[in-house]
This record gives sequence, C-alpha cells and structure tokens, in this order.
Amino acid sequence: QEVKIFRALILGELERGQSQFQALCFITRLHRNEIIPSESMAKLRQKNPRTVRQAEEVRGLEHLSMDVAVNFSKGAQLSSHIHNVCAEAKEAIYTREEDVKFWLEKGVDGSMFEVLPQTSDLPDLQRCKLCADRWKPCICSYSLSIEWYPCMLKYCKSRDAGGKVSSYKCGIRSCQKGYTFDYYVPQKQLCLWDEET
Repeated sequence: QEVKIFRALILGELERGQSQFQALCFITRLHRNEIIPSESMAKLRQKNPRTVRQAEEVRGLEHLSMDVAVNFSKGAQLSSHIHNVCAEAKEAIYTREEDVKFWLEKGVDGSMFEVLPQTSDLPDLQRCKLCADRWKPCICSYSLSIEWYPCMLKYCKSRDAGGKVSSYKCGIRSCQKGYTFDYYVPQKQLCLWDEET
C-alpha cells in the first residue's frame, strides 16, 4: 500500500507523573524512489559492516501536519507491520489527510481513520509549548532525524573492448533526513518535551 512508518519511544519523566515511556507512530505515504528496493540491497554487499557511516547527502527537513488518527486494531489492512511496530502506541498513531485520500482511492477501509480536532474547530487550540495548563488540549510537535538510510543506487560506468560505455549498479548512496510532526493531543501532559524546545 506504499506505507512508511516512524516509531518513536520517549522515556517518561516519572517525577512529572508520566509513565515509563510513551510511544508514538507516524504513518505516511511512501513515494516511489524514496528508498531503494530491498532486492537491490540484498545483492549489494556492504564492505566493513561495523563501520559507523556518515550520510553522503543531507536532505531537507520535512514538516508534516498529522491531522488524522489511525485505529490500531483496523490498521493491519493498511500495513501488516503496524501491528508489530506500533503495538506500544495503540492510542497514538497518526497520519495525514492527504495520505488518507491516496489510500482510500486504493480501496482501504476508511473506518480506520478519524480526523482529529483542528485549530478551525477549536479556536483557542494552541501549540503545547505556549499552553500553560497541563490538562488542556494542544498541538504537540515532535522532531526526529534519520541519520543514515539507503536512498539511491549508485551507478558506475565501464567501457568494453570496442569502447562502448555502459553503466552498472555499483553501490548505495546514503542520506540523512529530519522530520517534524505536529499533531493534536487531548492534554499537554502527553507532550511535556515540547517545553524544552
């Protein structure tokens, strides 16, 4: 179904009344050519697998407004991985309305999605970092960075005996990318890290 899943585990601050950890899942549409096919990765051997690698390309920060909640028990039809990856985040799985439209066109059951309250619905809805009351709803912001992932294949050129040039797959190009997700929470207590940013 062309699905990309981000899972974040945030350690709780017990002295502030939080549980041991909080899990979040963000689901977006995976576009073609965003990551290289797994078959290609299997064929390309990695030299020095224990080396700590630096990304060759830094891709820009993506800011995503996650305005829809996903029902965990129905999520398997969107992706079979949701059941395993998002098990700890049952009440905190988010996606975007524009991605939902794409999946609905592909025949996914719309009952797994619930549109979250927006600023237009609740005029006094603030960003959590500006909200003074810990029990009020607000728009939370969470940022993460993927330091290294295989984003493209590398092609090398070779010349045959007749001088004809041909290209062949000879490696993987790596990228780094940052994301910021904004989403509704029913109380600021679920977004205390936003105070520190």
